[in-house]
Amino acid sequence: MRTFKIISPIFLLCLLLLSCQKYVDIQKSSNQTFLNTANDCQLLLDNYTVMNSDYPTDLEISADDYYTSAASYLAEAQPVITSEEQALYSWQSSAIRAKANANWLKPYLITSNANLVLEALAKIKEGTEDPVKLNTLRGSALFYRAYTLWFVAQMYAKPYSAATAAQDPGVPIRLTSDINEKSSRGTVQDTYNQIISDLSEAVNLLPPTSSIATRPNKAAAYAMLARTYLSMEDYPKALINANAAIQIKGELLNYNSGAVNIYAFFSPFQRYNKEVIFHSISALTGILTPGIGFTSTAKIDLALAASYNANDIRKIIFVKPNSGAHAGSFRFGANYEPTFGTSVLFNGLAVDELYITRAECYARAGDKDNAMADLNKLLVNRWVTGTYTDQTAATADEALTKVLEERRKELLMRGLRWTDLRRLNKDNARKKDLSRSITKNGVTTTFTLPANDPRYVLLIPQNVIDNSSIAQNPR
Repeated sequence: MRTFKIISPIFLLCLLLLSCQKYVDIQKSSNQTFLNTANDCQLLLDNYTVMNSDYPTDLEISADDYYTSAASYLAEAQPVITSEEQALYSWQSSAIRAKANANWLKPYLITSNANLVLEALAKIKEGTEDPVKLNTLRGSALFYRAYTLWFVAQMYAKPYSAATAAQDPGVPIRLTSDINEKSSRGTVQDTYNQIISDLSEAVNLLPPTSSIATRPNKAAAYAMLARTYLSMEDYPKALINANAAIQIKGELLNYNSGAVNIYAFFSPFQRYNKEVIFHSISALTGILTPGIGFTSTAKIDLALAASYNANDIRKIIFVKPNSGAHAGSFRFGANYEPTFGTSVLFNGLAVDELYITRAECYARAGDKDNAMADLNKLLVNRWVTGTYTDQTAATADEALTKVLEERRKELLMRGLRWTDLRRLNKDNARKKDLSRSITKNGVTTTFTLPANDPRYVLLIPQNVIDNSSIAQNPR
């Protein structure tokens, strides 16, 4: 766990102001600063509540790994969902957040803090601070800026396409803490160029690993580059960076080991277990403000739940038994975030994602043997000891099919499925039309989301549009 030093009332006031106001509305002098030392910068980046929690959730709400009951959807049962969540869940063309909540505001708050650190570091006189610490802080700030920008792009920009990225509208890129500076969308190419630029510099500044899983490190920067290139369908570069991350931190957690309590009432995992490279969470909703992401409301897709083999420990860990009030729902703490009483989901970077990413890249490169080797290495650590038999594939395409099936099962409710759908839908052989049905009084209403539909780009929150010159996404 992190430890925090007592900081000055002025510093706390500044943090409060930054945390509570919309970045498009804050009236702050460009010259205002409250960071003077490396320690000040570290304290700001170590604010877990701001920098590592409440990451975007609407991409998970809109994805297809779960469903909810008619009673929950129609707000007839607890927990009651909001009308905005109803619209997102059913892929309404008009689905929009009225206010810039965690899905827009929080990433840009983190970006603002990262920019504050970068600006403060530039003002520290040479020789007055440890240069290694200064490099680590700069690398950390660059990592956070890239990390949050990627999440925003997955919701509010089109999926990356090399043919159209230079014309497709991107998302605002904030490179200064001056929130009075006008924002513009730029292009998707601009967005990804910035993400890659920040991560590439961070790789050369950060230490290989960090003793605190909530702090960025070199392995995390490589892992995020792998995730970014995968979302861009640049599989050769995704492979290079997944390899680099695995070389630094590549040990998998054996679900048969004492480190995993399969039958625990609460979470089977320890927080910050050895697979976690960088820890962040997206709080869907908790007991006090329950919504559509609440674990007793969100039931895992029936076909997906049935696809786990009886000897696959993930079947027990991820999905609650099909009986009782919580039947078939995602289990508390099942994806490396054991927070009691809330449906908090881990969306950080972990070793298992690296292996499944590398396996996909191998398969797409025609290397079926290495693809299956990575897949088997992962799965032997997920099945009951002695029950797993290595799988084989006759062709690279067969290997790819198996890897993608396991990717969905391994990364369940990690905030990645929406991005995977967006990129895989561009392949006619793997695209998927989504549908959900709600039945009330014998009448069934079906909602659909065809592959490559414009609704795969969410509408920017209304108050952002109202308070800026940013253009809304089309419908």
